[in-house]
Amino acid sequence: MSRTKSPVLWIGTAVVVVAVAVGLYLFQPWRLLTTDRVDEAAPVATGAPGAPEAELLGDFISHEHETSGSVEIQRLADGKANLRVTNLRTSDGPALHVWLSDQPVKADGGGNLDDGKHIDLGDLKGNEGNQNYAIPAGTDLEKFSTVTIWCERFSVSFGAAELKQRA
Repeated sequence: MSRTKSPVLWIGTAVVVVAVAVGLYLFQPWRLLTTDRVDEAAPVATGAPGAPEAELLGDFISHEHETSGSVEIQRLADGKANLRVTNLRTSDGPALHVWLSDQPVKADGGGNLDDGKHIDLGDLKGNEGNQNYAIPAGTDLEKFSTVTIWCERFSVSFGAAELKQRA
């Protein structure tokens, strides 16, 4: 009788080990306990005194994870645009990116932010701190009203900010 249980036990153990490995790869639960702080200096205006002026501003609201901080889009002296994220605090997670989206910010989860057009500005550099992201040349900023911290692995927004004109 022990001979028939042995293969079943081995197969069951193998299935559990594979399931745990896949779960760890997908969810990376240790990231809930890690912090990656990035503090980049604000860009300086070339040829003019002081920092560039912010054209669009916004504050993050939380979606799938507690997220806070501010964003601003700055037009640099050379005609390029920069997204500046300040005082960011969010959870660390797998495959986090910074997106500009044409969808409105909704308080109930942000699942709509990948429904329309979006521009991926790159990997989130750190889940805390102050960061800069170059906006591709030719981007029509009037068409993009939202910045989101987007988890590509699970297609969820960690948090988003609605961009508004400077008052």
